[in-house]
Order: sequence, then C-alpha cells, then structure tokens
Amino acid sequence: MSDVPDIVVEALKSAEARGFALSCEEMVGRLLATLASAVPSGGRVLELGTGAGVGAAWLVSGLGQRSDVTVLTLERDPELAAAAREFAWPDWLEVRVADAEKELPRLGRFDLVFADAEGGKWSGLDLTVSALQPSGILVVDDMDLSRYQSAEHRASVTRVRDAILSDPRLVAADLPVGSGIMVAARRRD
Repeated sequence: MSDVPDIVVEALKSAEARGFALSCEEMVGRLLATLASAVPSGGRVLELGTGAGVGAAWLVSGLGQRSDVTVLTLERDPELAAAAREFAWPDWLEVRVADAEKELPRLGRFDLVFADAEGGKWSGLDLTVSALQPSGILVVDDMDLSRYQSAEHRASVTRVRDAILSDPRLVAADLPVGSGIMVAARRRD
C-alpha cells in the first residue's frame, strides 16, 4: 500500500476496524481520484453513500490541496456518517446524513458524481443523472452481474446498466473491470 494516499489508508483501517466490507475498491478509487483532479475551479463533487469514508478519501486525494472545489458526501446511516466525520477532512468536504433520493432534487448540479448507494443508483438514478452538470461525469460501480447470485439483484444491475447506456443525456462506457464500473458524461444541453 505504499502508493496509496495516507488518507485512504486511514479510511481503510477505519472501515476494517468497524467491519465495514463495502468500501470502494482501489481500482474505482484511483479512477475517482483521477476524475476529481480534473474538476474545474468552483466545481462540485457528490458522493452517494459515504460508507466508512474510503471513496471520499480517494476524491480528496485527487483534489490535493485545492480549496476551489466542494465535496458533499451523503450517507443514510447516521452511525456510518458519524464514523466518517472522525477524519480530518478539509473544510470543503461535508459529510451529511441524508436519504439521497429525498435530497437530490434540492442539491443543484455537480461536475462529478459517484453513485455508490442504493438511493441514487438502484433507485432514483434519474435524479442522479439530472444532478449532473452539462459535461459532468457519473461513476457507478458494482455493475458486474457475476457478483450477484439473486435474480432480483441481477435484474437491478441490468436495469441500471441499461438505463445509463440508453439515456440520451449521457455518453457512457461500461468497463468490465473490478466490481464492474460504468462511467458516463452528461452531454452539453
């Protein structure tokens, strides 16, 4: 882990200590850091599903010392959000306890969205796409059908993948790596 940013290592240790096994995997994290580094000045980043803070840590590592971008991460579980707040986040990152589907219509638009929670990905995906700025980037993970045994979960993944690939507002790539990653850009209006 020598090339993994310190803040990510700290978040991974916290997740492990709490028995939280659903953290953002390294491949997705590196992609998030790369995309975050390109967010324009004054930009906004949204993470749906803070979990133990690993995804947020990758986003922060990509932004480095920039203070011209804000990051909002939503977590429905108050205990997980409280644990994530324990980190020494930059003051431009906010961890908020919220249901993504209820909150999304009030949040405005974002340059980068990482949808890693039930709300905003498995349900309410249209709200997430609507929250993208023109030219905004959407990252959705856990799209590899082989990860799921139940027919219900497989149907949900297929529905999300099809929705992203067929949405006329998006140009999307289905990347069959890791947990299965989809990356989409919102077309300019």
